[in-house]
Amino acid sequence: MSTDTRETPSGRRLVVSQYVAADRETVWELLTDTERWPDWGPTVADVESDDRYIQAGTTGRVKLPIGIRLPFEVTSCGGYRWTWDVARIPATGHRVERAGDGCRVGFELPLYAAGYALVCRRALDRIEELATAP
Repeated sequence: MSTDTRETPSGRRLVVSQYVAADRETVWELLTDTERWPDWGPTVADVESDDRYIQAGTTGRVKLPIGIRLPFEVTSCGGYRWTWDVARIPATGHRVERAGDGCRVGFELPLYAAGYALVCRRALDRIEELATAP
């Protein structure tokens, strides 16, 4: 697992990433399937959306573990990268890059949300477990 600050298409971000021994398509499907978000996202208890698989412009609401529901909108989706706003605030970017026999999965965090890196690390572990399960 690595954490560094770099320029992204959304500007300077803290990027938390991890190698996953699974093909990029498998991981991308996990990241873009709204029904699977609660499986890997520690802060997502449920998702309401008309789109099961996201695309730019997908909207809905995420339910946090404490019961609060927040609106979201996917602001970009393509090239194995997607971003969203939650409650009209730019939130994490999600990316999957080829890496050897597997892929590198990463979350791009706005610098003001650096404390969220711990949550992203847990999400990456869950993604790895789901993507490599027999």
